[in-house]
Amino acid sequence: MVVDSVQTPRDLQPTGGRPWLDWEGVERDLFEQGHARVPGLLGSQTCADLAGMYDDEGLFRSRIVMAKHAYGSGEYRYFADPLPPVVAGLREALYARLAPIADRWNEALRVKRRYPAEHAAFRAQCHAAGQTRPTPLLLRYREGDYNRLHQDVYGEHVFPLQVVVLLAQPGPDFTGGEFILTEQRARMQSRAEVVELAQGDAVIFAVRERPVAGARGMSRAVLRHGVSRVRSGLRHTLGVIFHDAA
Repeated sequence: MVVDSVQTPRDLQPTGGRPWLDWEGVERDLFEQGHARVPGLLGSQTCADLAGMYDDEGLFRSRIVMAKHAYGSGEYRYFADPLPPVVAGLREALYARLAPIADRWNEALRVKRRYPAEHAAFRAQCHAAGQTRPTPLLLRYREGDYNRLHQDVYGEHVFPLQVVVLLAQPGPDFTGGEFILTEQRARMQSRAEVVELAQGDAVIFAVRERPVAGARGMSRAVLRHGVSRVRSGLRHTLGVIFHDAA
């Protein structure tokens, strides 16, 4: 099933008693490897519509040129409130499914923090702490652009999972530009992984750390993500971060 118009959390809920998205599989992949690929989360028309928003100045609160901040090469824009309905609906729907997983991650890491069932309540916590700026964003990469390995942490309140959706079509629209994750465990060298995505596919991944099982119980693995150099064409992605920024 392809989502071409995400408006309410019901779109990611079971339909007729049968969920179209395998959330048990998503949670298993997140626990085992720190990320989960979700094929066909958005339809091609929704991807095109979102990519087409990039040049609409009125939709965004800021534009970041990566080279000015040594983030890499390329640019991105943070949406302003109110978010476009498709972005707001996707953010709310995904949060409702990911919050219980985030709670179980925290339990595994012996972290007391638990998350509200609804995203609006979590945003209220962010706003009370001075994190009032929305963080969903569109990213644009042209030939030669890339994104250095990083973590998207914007303040005291950090939801431990985030989502990236590829809006362009590999091959016809661009080449290169692979999504990359690295993981660092204690006393081990870093591990890198490339997540292959098609247009409309999403990857859910850890913002900064995940629980891993070891000989002495659960420990923390530190993750970072980035994008390899785009060799040709134009690459757009949607980033869905659930905590707001200070």
